[in-house]
Amino acid sequence: PKEFRELNEYEAKSMLNKLGLPDYEQKVGTLSGGQRKRVALAAALIHPADVLVLDEPTNHLDAEMTAWLEDWLRRFKGGLVMVTHDRYFLERVVNHITELSRGKLYHYEANYSKYLELKAQRAEMAEASERKRQSILRRELQWVMQGAKARGTKSKERLERYEALKGQEAPRERGRVALTALSSRLGRKTIELKSVTKAFEGRTVIRDFSCILLRDDRVGVIGDNGSGKSTLLNLMAGRLAPDSGEVEVGETVKIGYFSQEGRELDLDQRVFDFIHEIASEVKTKEGSFSASQMMERFLFPTQLQGQPIGKLSGGERRRLYLLSVLMEAPNILLLDEPTNDLDITTLAILEEYLETFPGAVLAVSHDRYFLDKTAQQIFEVGEGGVITRYTGNYSDYLEKRKANEAPAEKAAKKAPSGKPVRQKKLKFSYKEQKEFDTIEDDIADLEQKIADLDTQMAACGSDYVKLQDLTNEQDAAKAALDEKMERWMYLTDLAEKIAAQEK
Repeated sequence: PKEFRELNEYEAKSMLNKLGLPDYEQKVGTLSGGQRKRVALAAALIHPADVLVLDEPTNHLDAEMTAWLEDWLRRFKGGLVMVTHDRYFLERVVNHITELSRGKLYHYEANYSKYLELKAQRAEMAEASERKRQSILRRELQWVMQGAKARGTKSKERLERYEALKGQEAPRERGRVALTALSSRLGRKTIELKSVTKAFEGRTVIRDFSCILLRDDRVGVIGDNGSGKSTLLNLMAGRLAPDSGEVEVGETVKIGYFSQEGRELDLDQRVFDFIHEIASEVKTKEGSFSASQMMERFLFPTQLQGQPIGKLSGGERRRLYLLSVLMEAPNILLLDEPTNDLDITTLAILEEYLETFPGAVLAVSHDRYFLDKTAQQIFEVGEGGVITRYTGNYSDYLEKRKANEAPAEKAAKKAPSGKPVRQKKLKFSYKEQKEFDTIEDDIADLEQKIADLDTQMAACGSDYVKLQDLTNEQDAAKAALDEKMERWMYLTDLAEKIAAQEK
């Protein structure tokens, strides 16, 4: 039906807007890799489904898009199977977690915080069982080794029990990425930006920005995709020259740059040779470590060090690249999306490492959990290249932004009508304007009500009286939705005509 097609088109456009794809006519072949991923995500979400299967859905989404997707998935009524390292998703969206470890699956009916608790309990139980097994083995071994004369009369069952216990595999503890804070001496002067501006093809992405990076700064950089976050890092690293302004770097500064693209890796080169070429050994507070020892601390055991890089998984290559950056002993770290393709164990240890790193850290990231744990300041790269600074982590930033927006919204509503703002009036009546402001929320509420009634009807079984009541209620909701959709199309069409006249 026409109404259904129009409703689907409205939902699709709304979803593409939320995912940062406002140009509906653009050809898919002209999109960047990240934009194509977002189109694929929208295509998966828009089709009616009983089960959604998503593989790292937050990759290539900025923080605002990720928050929208989190809310969308929380309201999704079907089943959801998702591979993700986004710990806020695991905390707020899921109610079951399945962990794949050493070829075995461990299932927990829990979100992320409860999963951590249950996993710790499982590890404690495994350790207790192993201690008990070792105790029994010692007693059995003592019995088996009693003099040769008694050996012929020993119970066959007891010998078999001893062999069975001996043959059991002890629980293996999963390796942890042990990052030692490696750094060179950092003098008083670090990196200073003075009224820096940078533009590409007439579009300003950094505008008149000044800052001094202090020795112990922990800065998170956020903003829409393509806003200029990576450009800011490239200016600090000296990879880009500003169009105006100055970038001053201290003589003792040694930058470690962890980029999204990573290094050009020779896939035929051995893992060990790649790291050994950077540094044969590193000095830490714990002493000197060879390249091989540092690789073992990064979960690259001896047998893996001899493998060609091409045989590593994507996550292992990302971890190898991280090690290569840290092996150079930088004293300022510039990290561009460091959490992409790292497993949660590596992420947790990276966060611990950054807590003790004796230098400045500036990280571009859309990982809200990572920013909450590591950032002490937030730089938001906004429209027109304007960078706004906030003190605190990501959650603090959200609270302050909401507090700043609230007075502005009230002022806009109470603004005197001395100068008529034609776009704001839209030549609607007061009632039409109020309706236009809320109609999309009304449509979403009706759609949700219809979906909820579907669920209730499916659970009715043979209760035909209740089924009939629910059917009548759903028919009324559908009629109301049709009416709202017609009204939305009328108001939207009117708004577009008025906007066109004002141009």
